[in-house]
Amino acid sequence: MHERERPHHAGAGIFTLPEQDYSCMPSIISEYAAKRMGPHDFRQELKKLITAYNKHTGRVLFVYAADTNKSRVQGVNISLVQDDFYTIQDILREATFKNVDVYLETPGGSGEAAEEIARFLRGKFDTVDFVIAAESKSAGTILALSGDRIHMTSTGSLGPIDAQVRIGRSVVSAHDYIEWVEQKRKEAEDAGKLNPFDAVMVAQISPGELSGVVNSLEFAKDLVKDWLEKHKFKNWDKTETRKLEVTPEMRKSRAEAVANMLCDHTTWRTHGRSLKIADLKEVLQIVSIDSDKALADIVYRIRTIVRMIFDSSTIYKLYFMADFDMAKTYAPGPAAGLPIAPSPAKKGSGTVDVVEFNVKCPKCGKMHKVLGVMDITGADAAKHGVQLNPRVTKDEILMCDGAGCNFAIDLKPVKSQLELQSKRRIALSSSR
Repeated sequence: MHERERPHHAGAGIFTLPEQDYSCMPSIISEYAAKRMGPHDFRQELKKLITAYNKHTGRVLFVYAADTNKSRVQGVNISLVQDDFYTIQDILREATFKNVDVYLETPGGSGEAAEEIARFLRGKFDTVDFVIAAESKSAGTILALSGDRIHMTSTGSLGPIDAQVRIGRSVVSAHDYIEWVEQKRKEAEDAGKLNPFDAVMVAQISPGELSGVVNSLEFAKDLVKDWLEKHKFKNWDKTETRKLEVTPEMRKSRAEAVANMLCDHTTWRTHGRSLKIADLKEVLQIVSIDSDKALADIVYRIRTIVRMIFDSSTIYKLYFMADFDMAKTYAPGPAAGLPIAPSPAKKGSGTVDVVEFNVKCPKCGKMHKVLGVMDITGADAAKHGVQLNPRVTKDEILMCDGAGCNFAIDLKPVKSQLELQSKRRIALSSSR
């Protein structure tokens, strides 16, 4: 469910600190907590911070972030996917500015989606930089490597780009899989046979499957090599130590070396490895955000506010600019078979049709009974004696009133499902 530019809602309440580890930036957390901010306030603060970033850098910041903590929520896909490309393209296609910085926070996902986003950004803007203050792994790293520059904080991390492929019931590293197959081939060549177990395993590998694994690995490598050579290394004209003239062949060689390094699973041991500035600065010439104190304060605040938005609501993806905000949310309510029943309240000669369902707060676990009315407004329903939940705002956000909770639950996904199911308009707020 998408939402755009939601107005301030009443009853935002007090934000209480979630049970997460924010030890790296306690002063910022404490500062925002002391302001007694609600979920809407966090969103407005993010837009203010983006404005401050734009003013400080002279560039335009676009924020794309996914909530890794909601990866286990049923029906929620936090990965970088093709729909993200469509959304980003729609938001930025009419932009008139020439240079863009992308704040990127993602666990990874589709390499093809990363390619689509990169090609759009590179075709639309003169320069594209990436800002990494949290994790941008796998396909996120691939996307970041399409930029002219990468700016990182001490908390930011990239990751290996070795493709992950499904073999049977397991997901494995393409690099490891190819290496294992090659090892078994050599063993068979040297010894003239394989042990029975390996022989059974190898016999199950089809040429098409092996070719697909190889192609998956080479796809990431090819993208990174191309982008590094064209964009990241385009202004590399002198070698670091001997100050020699850099040739096109040297740029190509460096790009290939970096791509191979990031795909080498034996070096990083795990696909989820966090690669910090110290791991990458020499080969990628990463710009340290922490060296600019004023900019670092803005970026760390952005990272913190993004986390607060996620922790205080059902939002799992953000697309933000200084003058625009959009979010994807989920509803923790029932998935199907929501009851529709007539209310005894009179509406002319008939009744007011209502729908009633329960929604459990994902944060504190409190169960909320939500009432909606069909084909009339919430205000009209009140005239007939049907009172809707006062904690549902006019933008259909249910503010949990559990002890110290105040979690913002977006009811629009449930509403959409109900309207599709009933083929009727539904109002959940007395203000609509």
